[in-house]
Amino acid sequence: MDIRAIMMGLAFALMWSSAFTSARMIVADAPPLYALSLRFLISGLIGLGIARALGQSWSLTPAQWRATILFGISQNALYLGLNFVAMQTVEASVAAIIASTMPLLVALAGWLILREYLRPMAIAGLFAGFAGVAVIMGARITGGLDLFGVALCVLGVVSLTVATLSMRGASGTGGNLLTIVGMQMLVGSAILIVPAMALEVPEVNWTWQLLGAFSYTVLVPGLAATWVWFLLVARIGAVQAATFHFLNPFFGVAVAAVLLGERLGIFDVIGVLVIMAGILAVQRARIP
Repeated sequence: MDIRAIMMGLAFALMWSSAFTSARMIVADAPPLYALSLRFLISGLIGLGIARALGQSWSLTPAQWRATILFGISQNALYLGLNFVAMQTVEASVAAIIASTMPLLVALAGWLILREYLRPMAIAGLFAGFAGVAVIMGARITGGLDLFGVALCVLGVVSLTVATLSMRGASGTGGNLLTIVGMQMLVGSAILIVPAMALEVPEVNWTWQLLGAFSYTVLVPGLAATWVWFLLVARIGAVQAATFHFLNPFFGVAVAAVLLGERLGIFDVIGVLVIMAGILAVQRARIP
């Protein structure tokens, strides 16, 4: 792992984590499902255009189509859809912390359900990571945390965990990675527009904050982070690249505190540090 890979990993973690803060800004002025569906429509079309400009084909293998549809539903429609709805009442830092537990949930499910072997360091990391979440949530609940919003965030990260486990390696062959990403976003857009039309009133409070946050979400977490992730995986491999996930809790809380003024108590700091250590231990234990 050279300095360029480290910089790419830091950039990816920061862009991924900042999406929760920009989402919190968006849902303050626009209906969440309509906004997210439009975001995926724009990002998907841009992604497909870039893919075609780079010479990638829009023709996918059967395995890639399965991965595209499954992840379009689970990651874009369910995971992000539930998070956008939740962030009407839940702070961005809380949503980011829950979402950052995905590597822990994948390792836990693989260990308990699929009977995969885990090194002692990974097992210790699991206990540490979930203990850190308990510390933060315990302190936040006493401060009036919205439990329904938390439940939506948990359902979202569980859906993404299930999809990750069920589709391991399914889209790793055949190339056309940007095409897959663009198609996944269009699938998510098509799925989300249905509940949006059924449940939401398309009333928007047009502000500069909304326009800036929406544009940022489309271009940075939506496209740039995905592009950097693929470059990072190509450079150092998926297992080592995933190690940078340990930075997500820190960046998620820090960006929300700086841009939204969300409070940061001593238990938040302790919990984030413990979660980071747990995720790092689990991810490092996967490297041969």
